[in-house]
Parts: sequence; C-alpha cells; structure tokens
Amino acid sequence: MRTPLLLIIAALASCGAQQDKAATPVAPAPAIAPLYRVQVVNTYPHDPKAFTEGLFFQDGLLYESTGLEGNSFIRKQRLETGEVLLQRDISAAYFGEGIVAWGDQLYELTWQSHKGFIYNLADFKPKSEWTYPGEGWALTRNDTFIIMSDGTADLRFLKHNTLAEDHRITVTLNGQGLKNLNELEWIKGEIWANVWQTNVIVRIDPATGHVIGRIDLSGLLTPADRAGRQVDVLNGIAYDAATDRIFVTGKLWPKMFEIKLVPR
Repeated sequence: MRTPLLLIIAALASCGAQQDKAATPVAPAPAIAPLYRVQVVNTYPHDPKAFTEGLFFQDGLLYESTGLEGNSFIRKQRLETGEVLLQRDISAAYFGEGIVAWGDQLYELTWQSHKGFIYNLADFKPKSEWTYPGEGWALTRNDTFIIMSDGTADLRFLKHNTLAEDHRITVTLNGQGLKNLNELEWIKGEIWANVWQTNVIVRIDPATGHVIGRIDLSGLLTPADRAGRQVDVLNGIAYDAATDRIFVTGKLWPKMFEIKLVPR
C-alpha cells in the first residue's frame, strides 16, 4: 500500500447496460467525468519528514497525521509558518492513517491493525479505542456520519456516536469501481479523494458514488522542490470552510499549496 510506484489513472470508456424494466431504477453513471486543472493561490511550508496520511483544517489550525511504523504521529500546527503547536507520537507498533474531528474528539485510523484511536482534540490525550474489519486508510465527515476509506472502491459511512457502520457506497468512474481512495475531504457536499499513486483527486457524489469530476495536480512540485529529496506521492486535502480555501500536499513534500480549480 505504501511502496512508491508511478501509475497513471486513465479515464475508462463509459458503457451502458440495458436495464430490466421491472428492476429498481438506478441513477445512471455520468458521462466521462470532467477534468480540471488547478491554479496555485498560495504556497505554505510543509514538513518534508511528514509522511502525510490525514489532513484537515479547523478553527484556524491545521491537523495532520502521518504513517510509517516508528514515525507515525498526529499534530496540530499553524498553516502559515508550519509551527507545530502540539504533537503526539504513535506507538511504533502502528502505521498511522487518516484522522477526523467530531466535537471535542479526534479519531485516527491505523493501516492493517484493525484498530482506531480516539483522543481529546484539545490536548491529544487518549480516550478510547475501537476496532474495524479490513484496512484503515482515510477519514472525513459530513454533518451526520464519519466517512472512511479502506483501499477498496467502497466508502463506509459510520455512526459518529458508536462508529458502527450505517451504510456504504461504491465509488465508480465511468461505470467502473475505483479503488485506492486515499485521503478524504468533505467539500461543499462532495467527497474529494486522493487516488493513491496518482496526481489525481476525484470528486465523488456521496449519494451515488459516481465520480463527477477529476482534478489533475501534476507539476505542483518543481524540479527544484524535488532536488535532493525523497518525495513521495500526492496525499492530503484540507478545506477551510470559513474562507472557502482548499489546501493540498503530499507525503514528504516540502510545501503545501492553496489551490483553486480551473476547468480544462
């Protein structure tokens, strides 16, 4: 899951299937999802030693989680300077994954340990744990559910009070299941997801699972940004709802970017 590879995600030809008139109507898959490029609005520092797995922005601060056994942590930091205000290192037994906040609590996944951790959001003191089947990749939320990815094409919708699964959707691109959905963010009624090992973010309709847009983030890091560094893949989306700003970064990237979409 975390070995760096270079893959290209290609749009698949859409195909239709004749429906049985007696079958329950199913929302048709959209035509090939439109492709957007981005304009960089601002650039901010990012810790080049942070193997980013989870990212979100809340109350003027950035929250980040990282992976790799022995190098996983959660931290709270200032966007503008990268100053770390609070950090908690995770046991070397775990590969840290996505995070999300609900109320005064922070939830964290681990990759293959089938275990999640719950902390006080204010001071990162541990409160409790929970278990889940399958792998843990990423978390985000809407006003009702915590939303989880697990490396498959499915997104799980969890009850925020019990973390029991309420339902799930299968994410499809042009009628085909799309797996490797990594870091997630809820943005204006859509789920945005990094597609692991690519420079693509997909925009997902949470009602149908259809990919309704693709964002090409190729070329954010310049050759100078990469020089002498072992940078890894794009991963990390954060949304500041108060000011309508979107931030993206990657594993071991030296920079974080504020972006806006430009139709191609």
